[in-house]
Amino acid sequence: MHLKRTLTLRDLILYGIVIIQPTAPMPVFGVLSERAHGHVVTTILLAMVGMIFTAVSYGRMAQAYPSAGSAFTYVSRELNPVLGYATGWGMVVDYLLNPIIMIVWCSKAAMNFSPNVPYWAWAVFFCASFTTLNLLGVKSSARISGVLAASMAIVVAIFLFTAARYVLNHPHDSSGFFTHPFYDPQTFHLSAVLSGTSIAVLTYIGFDGISTLSEEVENPRRNILLATVGTCLVISIMSAMEVYAGQLVWPASEPFRDPDTAFVDIAARTAGPWFFLVMNLTLLVGNFGSGIASQLGAARLLYGMGRSNALPKSFFAAVDSKHQIPRNNVLLVGAIALAGAFALSYTLGAEILNFGALTAYMGVNAAAFFRYYVRSPQKRLRDMCAPLMGFATCLLLWLNLSGPAKIVGVGWMMLGMGIGAWRTRGFRREYLTFDFAVPERAIESNSAR
Repeated sequence: MHLKRTLTLRDLILYGIVIIQPTAPMPVFGVLSERAHGHVVTTILLAMVGMIFTAVSYGRMAQAYPSAGSAFTYVSRELNPVLGYATGWGMVVDYLLNPIIMIVWCSKAAMNFSPNVPYWAWAVFFCASFTTLNLLGVKSSARISGVLAASMAIVVAIFLFTAARYVLNHPHDSSGFFTHPFYDPQTFHLSAVLSGTSIAVLTYIGFDGISTLSEEVENPRRNILLATVGTCLVISIMSAMEVYAGQLVWPASEPFRDPDTAFVDIAARTAGPWFFLVMNLTLLVGNFGSGIASQLGAARLLYGMGRSNALPKSFFAAVDSKHQIPRNNVLLVGAIALAGAFALSYTLGAEILNFGALTAYMGVNAAAFFRYYVRSPQKRLRDMCAPLMGFATCLLLWLNLSGPAKIVGVGWMMLGMGIGAWRTRGFRREYLTFDFAVPERAIESNSAR
């Protein structure tokens, strides 16, 4: 039995925008501004270059493997199962870090409403909320996600209007006022911009999810590639407009009250306290929903690893019979998220997340290079240049992650390789697998046995 192919190119791009969210650069704006010395637009556009090339590689690999869309699969089959395992393990850190940075950001945003409540109390509250809702089996439908994305788009449109009105109604002393968000000769340092770009990748995280819909798409060999690239282009244009307007309203020379929630202060400057509340609530609700989904996604990934015996099956593959939820994993991810919310800043958490994402992106680009150029009888220049450019750009950004992020990331990879070697007796037995898209029916059928 095959799924009905009903999704069009337009549907796929809208799906990608919903996954990434129209407000993607707003939570990380202050961090990028401080790291890149105000060149936020430049970091967004530079990150776009690497993501576009990587999107091409993802789209082409989805053509080769239309029913299995993950970096683990591509690298395992095209390069080497051990490299595929390392890629999959790198992606695991993405799933585990996402709930952490959502708790950190939501807690900071909630403090804007109730500053007398300490951070630790909000962190406990959001962690408990994510965990409880997931244990109860509460799910957000695609329709709710679409409505939320549309609401965010409306808020973005209001912001762009109020920002334009603010900028036009205030005098500017500098002749380079409108170009400084792209390039300010007094503060531009290439190393700082590249460091900021390595964080700006967070804006695009999620575009690879389009490849998981290959079995439901009209003409998947064409539309998956176009939709993946198209989503990155649309997100980059929207993001560049948002951060450019934000930088004009709040120049880099002015310090932020809190870099993690800087954009809500920018919103307040454009239209007053009411828009501060609207923007803060919009981003809080969006990140709250992402936090719930990301925790369950991490729990299901661990379930898939337990089911395939990559992790101890008795614990990680256990399913709650009442709610059809991998309860042990939900609780474990909740505990890790709460500990991480106290141990990590939003910036460091985002960088560690990007460590795993960039590792996976390099793997996909390498897989596309070997499949479509090295092993192809036709040595076409485009088949060589696109994946190599994607690999080189992602490697450059990976190298520009902060020292602490690379230390934690490398430590995580060493832990994973140790577990893999232990479970397979030095990678001599059957290789371990990662199930990055465990369907609900798989959990239900497993619990019914």
